Amino acid sequence: MNIAIAGGGTGGHLFPALAIARGLEKKIAGVRITFIGTERGLEARIIPREGYDIRFIRSEGMVRKGILKTVKAALKIPLSLKDSHRILQDIHPDLVLGVGGYSSGPVLLCAKYMGIPTIIHEQNTLPGLANKILSRFVDIIAVTYHESMKHFNGDRTYLTGNPVRSEIMKGSRRRGIKSFSLDNDRFTIFVFGGSRGATQINSAVAEALVYLEPFKDNIQFLHQTGDRDVEEMKEVYRTREFKGTVIPFAYEMADAYAVADMIISRAGATTLAELMACGKAAILIPYPYAAANHQEINARKLWDMGAAQMILDRDLNGKSLADSIKFMLEDPEAISEMERTSKSLGSPEAAGKVIDLMMSLLKKKNKSNERVSMRSRAMIKAVRKTRPGNV
Repeated sequence: MNIAIAGGGTGGHLFPALAIARGLEKKIAGVRITFIGTERGLEARIIPREGYDIRFIRSEGMVRKGILKTVKAALKIPLSLKDSHRILQDIHPDLVLGVGGYSSGPVLLCAKYMGIPTIIHEQNTLPGLANKILSRFVDIIAVTYHESMKHFNGDRTYLTGNPVRSEIMKGSRRRGIKSFSLDNDRFTIFVFGGSRGATQINSAVAEALVYLEPFKDNIQFLHQTGDRDVEEMKEVYRTREFKGTVIPFAYEMADAYAVADMIISRAGATTLAELMACGKAAILIPYPYAAANHQEINARKLWDMGAAQMILDRDLNGKSLADSIKFMLEDPEAISEMERTSKSLGSPEAAGKVIDLMMSLLKKKNKSNERVSMRSRAMIKAVRKTRPGNV
């Protein structure tokens, strides 16, 4: 059986796809999974490391771009459709799963045109542009949040939760301490601004160290900065004499979660799904330019339930961040309560639910093919009976 998974660009789209891919491998012996994305997306780095085949199309995003970039992206649409059709003809998938991101659109549209069963998964409360368009054509729509269902066709929309890679919950604190060069006895704060980092968060952490001076000997940071701010943040920790391990990207995310006593991060749907699966206390700083402000909506859900703290990006500075960190450092019970609440909100069965929908769609296709085959055999039999000599 061949399955194609289209989309990516960021970890928010990519990591749920990987969770589904791992689940498919466990459920279906010999399944072949091919990812389809772009050379500029995160998938170009991550998918080969995960051992999967990946094909690329020429596609660019059109949302929140200047006029020239929007025109350039629009001109690539025919190329992306041509690339998608060629790849699908080559790999002959039995089903195509779209996980969002601008590379998913052309692939899913071509798959629908070619008669291949299609399903999309929406990670956020408010759907992205690609999935809004695709929902009109695909066979099944899977969503993370109940609030998302009103944006789609109710007859084809199913609530699954957001798939989380099973290995995320199997990290080792001991291994993380060693691989990230951390001290075992210090309170560890894991900072990351999404798969590409976040300069605003990095700057706020740098300023916060001034206010956290009294805690210097008891805390340490594991800080994923993204590629741009690595050297600058290393220098900040050296200058302020804080214990900190600075990395551009955390490939061993499970161990990073395992070693963390507290998280500071953006509020993408996949990040929140992983935090809840691991039961981690967090200070969430929603990305203010996310489509339809969905990150703030995501974060408020956890904040209202007591599963996290939240600082809006416009309110973020060194002092506001340090105050939130101090509050948690000085009240261990608050952290414990936050961890319990976060864990209770997780959806570890989400990947399995998406896979069940995929399997039901494939069974429906097979039954349809059987009916067509039976009708064809019946027609051939009828034709033979009407031939001269058979009367």
